[in-house]
Formats: sequence, structure tokens, C-alpha cells
Amino acid sequence: MMKIKNQILVTAAIMLASFFATGIRASEGDLRNIILCIADGMGYEHIKAGGCYLGTNLIFETFPYQSSMTTYSANSDTTDSAASATAMATGVKVNNYVVSLALPGDGGPLETVLEYYQARGKSTGLITTANITDGTPAAFAAHTGHRGSVNHIIENYLGFVRPNLLLGGANGLTAADATDAGYTVVTNRAGLNALNTATETYVSGQFGTNALPFHTEGLGDLPDLHEMVSVALDLLARDPDGFFLLVEEERTDSAAHINDITNCTMAVVEFSKSVEQILEWMQGRDDTLLIVTADHETGGLTVTDEGIGRIPSATWTTLSHTSNEVPVYAFGKNAHLVTNVFDNTDIN
Repeated sequence: MMKIKNQILVTAAIMLASFFATGIRASEGDLRNIILCIADGMGYEHIKAGGCYLGTNLIFETFPYQSSMTTYSANSDTTDSAASATAMATGVKVNNYVVSLALPGDGGPLETVLEYYQARGKSTGLITTANITDGTPAAFAAHTGHRGSVNHIIENYLGFVRPNLLLGGANGLTAADATDAGYTVVTNRAGLNALNTATETYVSGQFGTNALPFHTEGLGDLPDLHEMVSVALDLLARDPDGFFLLVEEERTDSAAHINDITNCTMAVVEFSKSVEQILEWMQGRDDTLLIVTADHETGGLTVTDEGIGRIPSATWTTLSHTSNEVPVYAFGKNAHLVTNVFDNTDIN
């Protein structure tokens, strides 16, 4: 495979060490907030499916700066979420299933963009519709040789990295452990909305023991992605130094793995709704960078019937991930840097 070698300055939020080494640090002073939105498994056809349902382009398709990126890992043309998220979080290729460790390499921890900004005084948060310990969020705030090492990931979260917000399915993260670590624990939509965002500093939203249900199954008393985003923005925006926030919609991937076009489409729609909510919050601000992308494509989806206002007909080629390029959209401060085709690490 030909690796992309364009020495492109991409964005401060996705590319860490290599990006700042090129001189962007000098323009970072008035970049206060960085929001990275990832729809797991979302390729161009998934976006098309969401647009068919809504009868219009998704909000991020209207962003002024767009590109696409390759997603291969260090040991495979087809990445898993942990390796791809690690590439986005650290700027370094790792083997599949590795979470922000130099593997291949010396096995040492790779500083993530969340850790970078946290060390510079910014608040940080992870939001996902998956388990909070899943591969994508873990890559931004943990370091382990395998994404399945849940207890190690939790130890990293609570004992070392300590993001201000951890919102997602619990999957081993107990209320007692989070409380002992100084987090306020909420377990449902009512508890989330009842938080005093003017005073809370550390919040663990433990919304069930697994990933959030598909929309067709009903969410019951659990919050949807846009509801978690709303509370996160209120809480993190209090920090005068700004914040870094990861927002992941995972149900796009889960649905694509079973070739379920209905739930895949609805997940894309919810993701777009969450991005729109962020954009509304950004109105009148000139200090925030918003990036929307995916970690990889799942399913080899092709939309075959583009009827407006309904779930489209579609074909699939696989139940697994593919090596297809995925889109990148940017809006706000420094968004113009996302202007060319690039790999998820900005290989130099």
C-alpha cells in the first residue's frame, strides 16, 4: 500500500506530536476549545443513507472545509477502532487492538491529544454511545496493549488521566469506584439533566452496563447522544482555559456489522443532530474548532435507492470493517487546515 507522505499540517485536535512540531503551536493561542466527533464505521454511503432519511444534506456536509483520509493500522490494511483512534489521538500508527502504546516499537505510552491539552490546563471529556471503556474513547485517555483490558483502562481513567467527563455505558466501571475517585455518578437521563453544571467538576455517566440500545429498541430512561453533548458543553465551557471533548456515535458501527440499514441510518441521523447542537453552541464564537470524521468504514455499504424521507434500500459487501477512505469535515478556528486528502496520522 502506498502511504500518504504529504507533509500537510492537519489539525491540532487530531494530530498531536507531528502536527505541533511543524509550527502550528504559534497559532494555537486563541484556539480555546477543540471538539472531535467520530461516527464509528461511518463511510460516505452511511452519510448518504442519513441524508436520504432526512431529505437533505447532513449538517456537516455543509462545512466549508472537507477532506478524506486513509485508516490502515500498523499491521493491517483494515484497522480496528482502537488502532484508528490511537492514530487520531497520538499521530502514531499502532497494531490493531492496541490502545495508545508504541506497538510496534518500544511499547511505551504515547501522549494523546486529550492528555496534551489537559496538561495545558484545559478540561477534558469523553462521550460515547458505546461502553466508556471501548476502543475509541480508551485511545484518548488510556494506554494498554489490548483494548479488552477493561480493568486497566478504568485504572487509567480514574487513577491517572482523569477526564472531567466520562459518559457512556459502564462495562466494569462501577459507581463505587467512580465515587471513590471523586466523580459524581449519574445513571439515567433524569440524573444527567439534574446535574448542576455550574458546580460539577468530575462526572461519570454510567448509562447501563453495555452500549446504548439501537433507536428501534428504545432508549427507555437512558440519554441519547445529543442529550449527553448538551450537558457536556454546559459543564466544560466553564473552564476559562477551554476544553477538549471527544464525541463518539458507535451505533453506526454496531448496526453496520449486522448490515442493519435501519439502525445504521438512525445512528447517522442522531450523530448529525448532535453535531448540529454543537454548531448552535458555537454561534458567535471564534475560538472553537469542530472536526467530524470516522475511524473507519464498516460493511462496504452502497445505497441503492435514494428515496427522500425514508430508510433507503442498500447492499453490503461484508459484516466487517473495510479499508475504504472516510470523510473529514471541519468548521471553526483553524478549520481551513483540513483541505487535502490525508492519512489519520499525517505521516511525514
